[in-house]
Amino acid sequence: MNLNIVPARTGVQWVRDGVKTFFRQPLALIGLFFMYMAVMLIVSQLPAIGVVLAGVLVPASTLGLMAATQEASRGKFPMPTVLVSAFRAGQQRLKAMLQLGVIYTALSMLASFAVSLLVPTGPAPGAEGGANEQVSAALLLTLLLHLPVFLMFWHAPALVHWHGVSPVKSLFFSVVACLRNAGAFLVYGLAWGGLVMVLGMVIAVFASLLGSAQAASTIMMPFAFLMAAMMSTSIFFTFRDCFVADGPAATEPPALP
Repeated sequence: MNLNIVPARTGVQWVRDGVKTFFRQPLALIGLFFMYMAVMLIVSQLPAIGVVLAGVLVPASTLGLMAATQEASRGKFPMPTVLVSAFRAGQQRLKAMLQLGVIYTALSMLASFAVSLLVPTGPAPGAEGGANEQVSAALLLTLLLHLPVFLMFWHAPALVHWHGVSPVKSLFFSVVACLRNAGAFLVYGLAWGGLVMVLGMVIAVFASLLGSAQAASTIMMPFAFLMAAMMSTSIFFTFRDCFVADGPAATEPPALP
């Protein structure tokens, strides 16, 4: 497995590949994304262990969505069983994926705990504006502290599953790949942001023509879900182009047409 450095313009191609692949199998991919969200929500509601268990399952679930994208990109209909691909790759890979899940949960909880210490949660007396500022500051700090976690786990599940990389090494390689391809990832993020903004404006204009704020809110929810599903589809292509296999793949080759 070798790191591949791509030009910044590849970020736009990742978005195109994600959208194109999504519309090859839209019902299957949006259905699988809904299943993923529903399962994580149900698991997180379990008493005592729900939040921890949901965190442990995040890397395996992410890998399942990537595997579904791979199937769709090959013209196949991804079945629901693809979501548990991480649990069907042998005991060693399963153990490594669960280790990733434990690390992810610990880091995520640590970041959230740091936010709770750094940003006061108590309401300021008679200051609604102050409370809003606290919420904004907490959200911004949460994103900043979770950014290193996102970088570590962006490619880690795929590296473990498809290349047999150990959990700790996969985290390191994921960060290196993201940083070495920072230009492409910046363009990738800007392209998604621009696409969401343009489509959101179209919906807002359509709602204003109807003269109904209720219509805008009714349309916005499925739109947000649709965009999230397409964005999750594009993640696979970032992995495909950032790493090149130098030998037989461990489970299934990540190469696409």
